[in-house]
Amino acid sequence: MGLDVLKQKIEDREAQVGVIGLGYVGLPLALEFSKAGFPVVGFDLDRKKVESLCGGESYIEDVPSAAVAAAVTEGRLRATVDFDHLAECDVINVCVPTPLTKSKDPDVSHMAKALEDICQRVHAGQLVVLGSTTYPGTTHELFVPMLEAGGLRVGEDLAVAFAPERIDPANKSFAVRDVPKVVGGETPLCTDIACKVFESIFDRVVPVSSTQSAEMVKLLENTFRAINIGLANEVALMCNRLDLDVWEVIDAAATKPYGFMKFQPGPGLGGHCIPVDPTYLAWKMKSLNFPARFIELATEINGQMPEHVVGVITSILNERRIAVNGAKVLLLGVAYKPDVADIRESPALDVIRILAERGADIAFHDPFVPEVVVEGASYKGTDLSDDRVAGADVVVILTEHSGVDYARVVDLARRVFDTRNATRNVSAAGEKVRRL
Repeated sequence: MGLDVLKQKIEDREAQVGVIGLGYVGLPLALEFSKAGFPVVGFDLDRKKVESLCGGESYIEDVPSAAVAAAVTEGRLRATVDFDHLAECDVINVCVPTPLTKSKDPDVSHMAKALEDICQRVHAGQLVVLGSTTYPGTTHELFVPMLEAGGLRVGEDLAVAFAPERIDPANKSFAVRDVPKVVGGETPLCTDIACKVFESIFDRVVPVSSTQSAEMVKLLENTFRAINIGLANEVALMCNRLDLDVWEVIDAAATKPYGFMKFQPGPGLGGHCIPVDPTYLAWKMKSLNFPARFIELATEINGQMPEHVVGVITSILNERRIAVNGAKVLLLGVAYKPDVADIRESPALDVIRILAERGADIAFHDPFVPEVVVEGASYKGTDLSDDRVAGADVVVILTEHSGVDYARVVDLARRVFDTRNATRNVSAAGEKVRRL
């Protein structure tokens, strides 16, 4: 089967779509394709995920189990750990994690494994799309040579493209299809075919000239956010020295209708994208002997925020002649953002680590996270009972979950350190609350 046949199958919604990696990116994508009428098969190494999906159950907050159950019952969605079924797919989307190693280098092992699985079963007439965030050149330098190693030619026998994920977990304002999809193919024909696929599930598709451009788009988006959050964090430190309310300053600046975008400070960066993506770009540029100075400075500032948070906690305790060693510290929220269970790269984990090194008696409450492990030590979440809040020497708000009654917390707590401005509407905050 050639690429012309593939284009027709896509237009007729007869192309079978495969999605490798059924996490917070892959599962929503698979579900959207199934809603559009494509037969979809999802691949994952995690048997529990596969069993859940086959049973019509979702394990991701943003994906309703009812939607999964409907797609499975109607035969539009199935999941498997058997990667031999890749040979049956006309379109293969790679949505696997791309974390950093301990040395802050890109970890492409998950991508390499997915690519190896594809190469063992690749045939003419397929489209392979990489959606995982990575450094510019990955698709062209890694995927294309391996896919062509068996004699197939990209742009003639195969189509290859990069189309970065733009999913924002727990975002109620933008559904998957609302966010424009950027697509860059290895050749113009590859771009055209990939665009046809994504036009079926996205309201707008934005083609760019190459896979490298599409890869750079994703890195620019999150590097922009990381650098501006770094600026907001540094302004927070400045305001602390100047005895100013940084939240008041930012809110007032945000009233300007042009030339200013509102970014807020916090205890550090979290999530898979914002702390990781700029490092991918800096790593790539380092290989070209080009220092990414803005990225490095923002990374340094953002990376120091957990230490600053612990410093403020120490100051609050010192005011009451309490040492950090042995102090009861209650942390509210360990997820990296509100109303999700995701703790990847969460600054709360660094705060826990530093407090533990200094001997604090740490407890945490997070309605979405039952347990965390930091430096080999396990911490189980606790309830937010009156006694728990009142008994803490200091309560620290690290994540602003919507289900927490912050007015009640302020009323019961001895002292509160609010790193997220969650208590902004609590009239009784007064001197009891210290904000970042």
